[in-house]
Amino acid sequence: MIEVQSYLEEIQQAAYENRKLLAVLVDPDKFDENSISEFIQNLPKETTHIFVGGSTVEEGRTCAVVKAFKNLRGLPIILFPGDHSQISSHADALLFLSLISGRNPEFLIEQQVRSVKKIRNTSLEIIPTGYILIDGGRETSVQKVSNTVPLAQMNVEQIVNTALAGQYSGKKLIYLEAGSGANNPVSSEIISSVKNELNIPVIVGGGIRSTQQLQQAYDAGADLVVIGTAFENGSFQQ
Repeated sequence: MIEVQSYLEEIQQAAYENRKLLAVLVDPDKFDENSISEFIQNLPKETTHIFVGGSTVEEGRTCAVVKAFKNLRGLPIILFPGDHSQISSHADALLFLSLISGRNPEFLIEQQVRSVKKIRNTSLEIIPTGYILIDGGRETSVQKVSNTVPLAQMNVEQIVNTALAGQYSGKKLIYLEAGSGANNPVSSEIISSVKNELNIPVIVGGGIRSTQQLQQAYDAGADLVVIGTAFENGSFQQ
């Protein structure tokens, strides 16, 4: 039995045991703290994590939302930041993202360097994460903000090689992202192909609107699935 010492180890242990995890993503700019009790009551019972972040977020909003959740002492709060301004010391952990599918240095290393001053003296658990943007059938906010081109779903080999490059360079998680509100989620072929080549956990998000699509991602090998827009606007089909 692996002794759990961190949030990363919890994810790793769950992957080892083939125990599937579910995160609900909260965009601070679209969240009303006054409705937090109702929000939590409506969470799918399988929810294991709350992710907080967005492509662009007003200064101070991330911290306010994180504090609201922390006051309830519920699920782990993990930051999923669009840039260095979205870091709150009140969260439990931080996905330290590198957009490895793109070639824009701003999101490969510049934002990470700028974040160091904010995180070096906090108790945040820092989790190195390779972030891979995959074409979900529409231009997403991530694509616009990062000024990068998503990888085509048909190019499975390139996606697998990118994920492996992330693992070889020391990433502890790989996040396959079709983008918020994507028309098409990451395909089962991509998920299974990546999972079969890696020995680190795989996160999948973007365009998942039903429990059927959620289960398809799990069956293909996703260790942790993220739902956001569909739950946020009430269209998630359970």
